[in-house]
Amino acid sequence: MKLSVFNIKGEETGREIDLDQSVFGIEPNEHAVYLDVKQFLANKRQGTHKVKTRNEVSGSTKKLKKQKGTGTARAGSIKSPVFRGGGTMFGPEPRDYSFKLNKKVKQLARKSVLTEKAKAEQISVVEDFNLETPKTKDFLNILTSLKIDNTKSLVILGENNKNIFLSSRNLKNTKISTAADVTTYDLINADRVVFLESSVALIQNRHN
Repeated sequence: MKLSVFNIKGEETGREIDLDQSVFGIEPNEHAVYLDVKQFLANKRQGTHKVKTRNEVSGSTKKLKKQKGTGTARAGSIKSPVFRGGGTMFGPEPRDYSFKLNKKVKQLARKSVLTEKAKAEQISVVEDFNLETPKTKDFLNILTSLKIDNTKSLVILGENNKNIFLSSRNLKNTKISTAADVTTYDLINADRVVFLESSVALIQNRHN
């Protein structure tokens, strides 16, 4: 598959870039995508939820009433879960939600999403550019020229670029990533994926 390369003014440069079919033209694997997204979201969970059990709440441990003869259920400590202010039964405890996923499964997931994006014509390639200073207005002008200023977009750089990162921080519809760090979740979450020209080769080398 060949895509035209645009400049930052949204004009075709007359050049084309060839997308590797082994990355952008495979048979998508939905289960691999599911597992990769599941792991990404699980790894973001803090797992710090906690409730107090009956041995952790404050209160007297004195027996409330005699065992028999009251006509009601027997009761021990006021810290029992059946009483207001008592401990909680079977509540959440701190835990680690993260789990391991094989590298090849994660690669397959990213290639599956890239293939779907390519089929849906949701991928654009822009020649490499830089911003002299971090300025949101300048970066927004580029997005406007590319007609993605009101689109949920993912811009993939070949390498870290501090000025571009800083210029995009206040734009809620735009996320910046590098070819080395892009995730399946980022790709799925974008309606438009914009590759800087140098990032295409890096993505293809990463997944071959």
